Amino acid sequence: MDQPRHVPVLLDRVLELFAPALSGKPAVVVDTTLGMGGHSDALLSAHPELTLIGLDRDPQAIEMAGKRLARHGDRVHLVNVTYDHIDEAVQDLGFPKVDGVLMDLGVSSLQLDEEERGFAYSKDAPLDMRMSKGTGMTAADVLNTYSHGDLARILSTYGEERFAGKIASAVLREREKEPFTNSGRLVELLYAAVPAASRRTGGHPAKRTFQALRIEVNGELESLRLALPAALGVLGVGGRIVVESYQSLEDRMVKQALAELAKSKTPPGLPVELPGHGPEVKLLTRGAELANEQEIEDNPRAAPVRLRAAERIGAPR
Repeated sequence: MDQPRHVPVLLDRVLELFAPALSGKPAVVVDTTLGMGGHSDALLSAHPELTLIGLDRDPQAIEMAGKRLARHGDRVHLVNVTYDHIDEAVQDLGFPKVDGVLMDLGVSSLQLDEEERGFAYSKDAPLDMRMSKGTGMTAADVLNTYSHGDLARILSTYGEERFAGKIASAVLREREKEPFTNSGRLVELLYAAVPAASRRTGGHPAKRTFQALRIEVNGELESLRLALPAALGVLGVGGRIVVESYQSLEDRMVKQALAELAKSKTPPGLPVELPGHGPEVKLLTRGAELANEQEIEDNPRAAPVRLRAAERIGAPR
């Protein structure tokens, strides 16, 4: 494959947000979700003195991005690991702190475009959904072994699916006839289980269930819960973190983590900030930034993005 298959989401805005922390000096950025390497390639091209640490749990992504980034030589360090191990990866490479952290969350273009990975409900494919191929349980395992209560819980919590109980009941009935193996059969079940009125207004009936299964299979929210403090912990003063989320559960976690560090811990009413009690970060975005119409037209996968960014202004407490 000579040409990258994907367009990095909000690339110009990402470059703009990082520029003050990276320009005109040796700097280090961690791309915690390397994917196809589009953001990383652009950052390396824009900043000739930049060193990039690229993390990804998918060995195929590491291999393909490695080829794309090879022209940048020894400025690139790639590590096959989940992003909640960012602190270990940075430490192992001998960097005490970094100047930037990029987190482009969710499923990558590489994974969406590989039909056999089973992430897309538009094509009939094996119900896999593992970001690390060959490791851990699959989406089929979840559908075929989880109790009604556990299945309804993940559909409701991770997919924010109103009809979670009804869908779970339908899955249990169908798997008694034959175990689930492919996405096409699940999509048919979801069309039957989700009322027509909801289908007309709530988007594709498989969207929320597929999201829930993917999050459960890959432990995404737990990884993010651990990764956010780890990422902020390796960020040096003046460094910046940029996070792109694609669903409300992720965005809520990011919002809360950044907002907590942006608060002063000095008790109310005191005339001065107590040493060590000031805000640790300054928010760089007002709320979450969205893709504009032109960006979405050029890259439909940007439609759900929510971007938040912050700059570290004080040492971690």
